Amino acid sequence: MGFFIPPPKVYKPAAEVDLGPDSDEHYISPNVKAPRVAGFLVKMLAWVLETPVLGWIVLGVLKRDNLVYKLVSDAEIPEPPLFTATHTWQAIQEQSVRVTESRLSPAERVQEAVACVPAAAQAQLEPAAGFRRWTVRDFHRAYRSGQATPTMVARRFLAAVEECSGPDLNMGFFISCDPADVLRQAEDSTRRYQQGAPLSAMDGVLVAVKDELDCLPYPTSGGTRWLGSARRCAADAACVAQLRACGAVMAGKANMHELGAGTSGINPHHGATRNPYNVGRVSGGSSGGSAAAVCAGLCPVALGADGGGSVRMPAALCGVVGFKPTAGRLSNSGLLPLNWTVGMPGILAATVEDTLIAYAAIADQSKPSPLQPELNLPMLTRTRSMPSIRLAKYAKWFDDSSEDIRSLCGKALQMLRTHYGWESVDVTVPEIEEMRLAHYVTMGSECTASLAAKYLDSMSEVGWDVRIALSAYGSFSSRDYLSAQRLRCRQMYFHEKIFETADAIVTPMTGVTAYALQDDALSTGELDYINGAALVRYSIAGNFLGLPAITVPVGYDRGGLPVGLQFIGRPWSEATLLHLAYAMQEACGKKVLRKPKVHYDLLTKE
Repeated sequence: MGFFIPPPKVYKPAAEVDLGPDSDEHYISPNVKAPRVAGFLVKMLAWVLETPVLGWIVLGVLKRDNLVYKLVSDAEIPEPPLFTATHTWQAIQEQSVRVTESRLSPAERVQEAVACVPAAAQAQLEPAAGFRRWTVRDFHRAYRSGQATPTMVARRFLAAVEECSGPDLNMGFFISCDPADVLRQAEDSTRRYQQGAPLSAMDGVLVAVKDELDCLPYPTSGGTRWLGSARRCAADAACVAQLRACGAVMAGKANMHELGAGTSGINPHHGATRNPYNVGRVSGGSSGGSAAAVCAGLCPVALGADGGGSVRMPAALCGVVGFKPTAGRLSNSGLLPLNWTVGMPGILAATVEDTLIAYAAIADQSKPSPLQPELNLPMLTRTRSMPSIRLAKYAKWFDDSSEDIRSLCGKALQMLRTHYGWESVDVTVPEIEEMRLAHYVTMGSECTASLAAKYLDSMSEVGWDVRIALSAYGSFSSRDYLSAQRLRCRQMYFHEKIFETADAIVTPMTGVTAYALQDDALSTGELDYINGAALVRYSIAGNFLGLPAITVPVGYDRGGLPVGLQFIGRPWSEATLLHLAYAMQEACGKKVLRKPKVHYDLLTKE
């Protein structure tokens, strides 16, 4: 194959790379040449890739055409490898925060977070002028006043799930939902309210859990039909246990792209998760079920897992908030180990306020303090008075998106300047495409290693598109992995230098909005590398470098599909990112609130 492989890239030392706005660093837009493949062609390609010798040749051609050899495998990289993107304690001076003591319980932290949130505009649950999403505090207020009970809401939820899972809608939000278990939790919560002793503001609030996190009484299958029996679920994941301690009602296991190995949310075993704004469009992946459930009003908060934008991408496509904290801020206990160094739990929520409340509940306070800074909660009541925020923008990267996304995100950034006086600074973020490929090698290698013992016995039960992905993952060598970690080291250096002069990096969340679901992909999955590369274009740094990142809705394209803006922060700056997202939410106002075509009102429904 050597004759066909382009000459490898020779990288200069990271310290010699110009990160300024006039840098001569060449920006490479994803060099994806593969056509969309679905239906019979997916099956044929899977068979070819699993055939000895022939599969190796085809994979070699694909890796050549997508520059894996040139930019990663054979490249000359001066930096040593960096194997984990965890961050040690750093003294960060964040503005307008409340420091939370490590001894507080999850329920007590929720109450601290509620105190940081501005008073609700509506004291009663009256129909709003236009569309609004019911929040954690709306449900809590309704339960305390007796206008609704957790049991009443749970029954409405179960009826909605049955309706949207039926043949008329076939939305594919959930893989598992046990009505008896949901009602049992809701009845326990109702009794606590009747006794005047709710555990927290989240008591009785429904939370969907991605099928990548352990949540009793359900198996954790990772969107497969076989992994749940191969790996016994004996206890709740840490995040789930913390939410239970706050009284939240676990609503069931949300659908996901099988094994997290795709960005569309099409699952041939459990159905494609459809976008509530347009049922003919994808929800995104891999946490598509969690994002769509929040979008459709079935729960104000959901848990996802983010290994390559898997929380933030579907959040943007479905018009909700998606939040991935710093690596290590949330516990990975009870999360399927599909990619050890890039994946972690994340939050999807109706609003930034709900994101903050859920984050306070599930933040991991079990580690000794020298390993990570104290937990800061943003005082959203003071966001408007925050001065001197600097947002780094790499114009070539920012603008590498559809016309509607580029326009809406540019206008959103201008709103922050107008409403808050915050400054944007031009920078260069080098080697974006190189980072994407290095992350792909890393994620794929770790996924292959994690599944090696179980996968060979379950090949026939894996979806055709994921079989192709696993074949590609299995082709990466130790040299590929080491080269990817050298690029990780370079990117860590670049981002650390940028954060010396900026509080966050601002980008669109995706390069395209939700694209069409094709019938030929529903039973086989699909390979749409062009749309896939556009969806992950802005998400990689959060996972590859363990940085916190959040996406917030900023409008709709001409087809009525949501668009999200992303903020990427320095390590442990979750409070600052939540401030930025809240400011963006307030600046956009009601222009961002359009009712999805599939939506359920669980509070005021008669």
